Amino acid sequence: MMNLFDHHREELTRTQAPLATRMRPRTLDELYGQDAILGPGKLLRRAIEADQLHSLIFYGPPGTGKTTIARIIADTTKAYFEQLNAVAAGVADIRRVVREARERLGQYERRTVVFIDEIHRFNKSQQDALLPYVEDGTIILIGATTQSPTYELNPALISRSRLFRLEPLGNEHIRAILRNALRDKERGLGRLPLETEEAALDHLVDVANGDARTALNALELAALTTAPDPGGIIRITLPVAEESIQRRVLQYDKSGDNHYDTISAFIKSLRGSEPDAALYWLARMLDAGEDPRFIARRLFVHAAEDVGLADPQALLIAAAAAQAVEFIGLPEARIPLAEAVIYIAAAPKSNAVVAAIDAASKDVVAKKAGSVPPHLRDASYPGAERLGHGVGYKYPHDFPGAFVPQQYLPDGLGPVTYYRPTDRGREKEIRERLAKIRSDKG
Repeated sequence: MMNLFDHHREELTRTQAPLATRMRPRTLDELYGQDAILGPGKLLRRAIEADQLHSLIFYGPPGTGKTTIARIIADTTKAYFEQLNAVAAGVADIRRVVREARERLGQYERRTVVFIDEIHRFNKSQQDALLPYVEDGTIILIGATTQSPTYELNPALISRSRLFRLEPLGNEHIRAILRNALRDKERGLGRLPLETEEAALDHLVDVANGDARTALNALELAALTTAPDPGGIIRITLPVAEESIQRRVLQYDKSGDNHYDTISAFIKSLRGSEPDAALYWLARMLDAGEDPRFIARRLFVHAAEDVGLADPQALLIAAAAAQAVEFIGLPEARIPLAEAVIYIAAAPKSNAVVAAIDAASKDVVAKKAGSVPPHLRDASYPGAERLGHGVGYKYPHDFPGAFVPQQYLPDGLGPVTYYRPTDRGREKEIRERLAKIRSDKG
């Protein structure tokens, strides 16, 4: 005979949507987080409450409330609400929605809000198909994307929409959402005889990584797969929670916003001489499946750009790490990559090489390109001397210190100083040597 617990569990699993869907906030007051854009008095909240919306793009990690906010708008607006998913919809669907929106506006003076989930999956032609109708007000577009609009959406569409970034929820928000789900008898797990250890709740909050959907799915899995004890109580302990949400899911798309943000943090940690931070970002990229060759290329660049001649060895170590990636691959290659990261981060820093080549390139573009001085021209072929090529060239090794003053730049350009070594690391020696050479020129 089915007991009360079995009856409730069967009802939850058979007749209702997943917990994360059931617990979706229905009003702005039920929404957790995003106070920066939806707090009392904020522009977006005022627009929703006044039903005075313009086209919007919501972007941010999964589980932060993009679709939820769109559904709240659907429940509060007087406009007709149409939802499309960019994975399944095409230009034909857009044309149908636009045609019906025009009829609705003309016959009933009723606006149409079109919500497009995963809008970044629309290609350029599909996005272009939306543009005229967003521009003339036939539809009010609400797009949701996990990717940076800058990279994934047409600039024209972005310029006609307001962008709102949704941040990952804080631990306090995730905890409140889970507690609410445990209490709620109508939509949540409140009808089940549950007892949840604080340590178990802490683990779910921590590993969810700001994603409410992940946390709720794990809580539901724990509740529905754990047998009650002899007293009829379902006890969600730490081991149960660990099994229900076994590892933190990193939000990382190798072609999207997380990719660019993470590599930016990695680069800035290297430049900022923070080896521990740089190692963290390295580990995070490797864990998320980033191509180690991409990481090796960035190490190459920043060994030259940020360390430069303050420690020329950095470039060699970056090269060795890149070779290790090709030669041995992961997981072993993570060790030489880590070695290169630590070396580059800890090395003395100088961007004098970058500044030098940038300054020289600027002169090449902006100033008149003078001819190569005759004494520097190639004199290796027969008849060159009769043309004056190489005549008067002074071979440095024939002079004390292997240096002799002579013209090396085109007429009208010199004297210039592009490379200005710092007083850090090996560049201090280079600076002193160049200073002596320049003083010897008189």
